[in-house]
Amino acid sequence: MEETKKAFLFTLCFFFLSLPSLSSLPSFQTLIPNSHSLPSSTPFSFKPNSESDLGSESESESGSESITLNLDHIDALTTNRTPQELFTSRLQRDSKRVKSIATLASQRNTTHAPRTGTFSSSVVSGLSQGSGEYFTRLGVGTPARYVYMVLDTGSDIVWLQCAPCKRCYSQSDPIYDPRKSTTYSTISCSSPLCKRLDSAGCNTRRRTCLYQVSYGDGSFTVGDFSTETLTFRRNRVKGVAVGCGHDNEGLFVGAAGLLGLGKGKLSFPGQTGHRFNQKFSYCLVDRSASSKPSSVVFGNAAVSRTAKFTPLLSNPKLDTFYYVELLGISVGGTRVPGVTASVFKLDSIGNGGVIIDSGTSVTRLIRPAYIAMRDAFRVGSRTLKRATDFSLFDTCFDLSNQNEVKVPTVVLHFRGADVSLPATNYLIPVDTNGKFCFAFAGTMSGLSIIGNIQQQGFRVVYDLAGSRVGFAPRGCV
Repeated sequence: MEETKKAFLFTLCFFFLSLPSLSSLPSFQTLIPNSHSLPSSTPFSFKPNSESDLGSESESESGSESITLNLDHIDALTTNRTPQELFTSRLQRDSKRVKSIATLASQRNTTHAPRTGTFSSSVVSGLSQGSGEYFTRLGVGTPARYVYMVLDTGSDIVWLQCAPCKRCYSQSDPIYDPRKSTTYSTISCSSPLCKRLDSAGCNTRRRTCLYQVSYGDGSFTVGDFSTETLTFRRNRVKGVAVGCGHDNEGLFVGAAGLLGLGKGKLSFPGQTGHRFNQKFSYCLVDRSASSKPSSVVFGNAAVSRTAKFTPLLSNPKLDTFYYVELLGISVGGTRVPGVTASVFKLDSIGNGGVIIDSGTSVTRLIRPAYIAMRDAFRVGSRTLKRATDFSLFDTCFDLSNQNEVKVPTVVLHFRGADVSLPATNYLIPVDTNGKFCFAFAGTMSGLSIIGNIQQQGFRVVYDLAGSRVGFAPRGCV
């Protein structure tokens, strides 16, 4: 009997020891403050109209094609501004963008038939100020003319400024003139492509489709909805539906236009899925600590073997954003109480939920979840010297003259994928005097957003064929 009891206790102990436990997660990791500072405006990682950009005019339509492009931060289009000014401007853009996304997410998605004559009804885009955070260089038309285009997972429409201009903002390249391209073609008002627009119009004289996109700050672009050839390095992609904007107004920070990477049918991935197997990925470097370029990959090569995947969710109200299921958050190796899947739930009519967004910088969590997470981080960081709040950040520290500090770990628990963040992805410098802040914020909107600061260093894989998003650590190498 005694032997049986011992055997039972041994088996019971072995069972509990073999269970996966959050206590096995590391509680702290090291941050080296002196190795991270506010990024300045750095030179481009590519040369305008270089031979490598021009490439060849391959017509291959093989599904195994892959394209890799360098990305640069939008600050590189801004000159004569200090790192502090650039960072403040970034937070201001971020606030407006989050407001725009929340507005769009709260509206019901409707499809409009093309209107005749002038039109004023608009869509509030997920892109605030017409300016996402990252851009690349690509060719438009035949012969290809190379321009800087913003890449954005929170928008669908591909558009650029076109001559002749009724109104055009200042951009870094000459304005694209469709009259000089042999592959430019307008779209008729009765075309299925025109009917896919959320806000479509019709030029009654020419019977051609018009598009309009408005942004949260009052910026907008209006013009002809058309098809054109886009060139990426040595790859030409024919017949891409593009907004050719003749009336564009707002703060678009020098880029010629936008390459929408959203989940909708009119985004670049939505239009070209057959060619690139409905796969793309990007890796955004920490600009304060690395001179490597960020990159975007289209095609099968976009999928990293080390990525951990979480399923994409469908929002019946809105198909632009990439919704995922966030089950909880751990701070210092322990699950934050009260931060559960139900808090972030996307309901049956499209309210709430969590999206992954490349154009939002700071991750926003619905306020109850943020407060619980923040308080847990404060407890784990009580040995660090506190500093005053900064902008939207309410948890800051004075790390001046510190060679290294121990900070609590932060893990985002998605369904099927635990994403452990490097310390530099959540404790960031906000000035040049050693002040670092916890780079999360609360939102009164029901929608939570995983921003690009938290995505730094990961290859974020969008496998639309498999309806999933993956995260591969150290993915920028």
